Amino acid sequence: MAAERKPAFFQSLAAGGLAGTAVDLLFFPIDTVKTPGGFRGIYKGVGSVVVGSAPGAAAFFSTYEAMKHSIPLHGHLAPVNHMLSASVAEVAACLIRVPTEVIKTRTQTSMYGASASSFKAATLVLQHDGIRGFYRGFLTTIMREIPFTSLQFPLYEFLKYRLSTHLDRKPLYAHEAAVCGSIAGGTAAALTTPLDVLKTRVMLDFRDPSKQQVPSLPMRLRQIYVQEGTKALFAGVVPRTMWISAGGAVFLGVYEWAVHGFMSA
Repeated sequence: MAAERKPAFFQSLAAGGLAGTAVDLLFFPIDTVKTPGGFRGIYKGVGSVVVGSAPGAAAFFSTYEAMKHSIPLHGHLAPVNHMLSASVAEVAACLIRVPTEVIKTRTQTSMYGASASSFKAATLVLQHDGIRGFYRGFLTTIMREIPFTSLQFPLYEFLKYRLSTHLDRKPLYAHEAAVCGSIAGGTAAALTTPLDVLKTRVMLDFRDPSKQQVPSLPMRLRQIYVQEGTKALFAGVVPRTMWISAGGAVFLGVYEWAVHGFMSA
């Protein structure tokens, strides 16, 4: 079985941008359904996603590929490599992704009125909270995404490795990588749903920490569990798992298709 080639920085950057745009536009309605507001205005907030998805995913994959081939952990330690690489890549991506998530969440839930656009929501966030307002929930998002990617990418790489070994072929075709991405994404999504619930609660909290006391993240999580039960911690688990499982197939399938297309051009 031939060794897999390393993509160039700009190849993984461009492929990541294509993958991010594809998955967010295709599965945006499912993401809306799992956010308070239901089926009403399922494409509300799509503007912020279009602006943020491509650069966010591009930042993730270019960082992930660079880290994965730089960290000297291979063989039995490869999962640790993938875990560390994905975690660093996620922090880089969240610097772009969190502001778009804040705008999207507030637009989807009609917090600024039923007709407010993504641009209007961004303007109001800037007016009321400044630049800091765009990063409300940043720490919570990192707390959710790092466990998620720490589960998803080692599992994804493991499934790809096992399938490649079985087929005696590298790289996998895009649809084969998509299946691996779907399984890995769905598993990680279900297990990290409580952190997603916590992130959404923080983003929708308009209290100013400098003027009034707000609960810490562990306290918020405990309050949800004590006051609302386990069911509340897993609110939206089915659409979240559906979205990320299907989205993982598209995201990683499109990435593999694009990056190997660029490499063979």
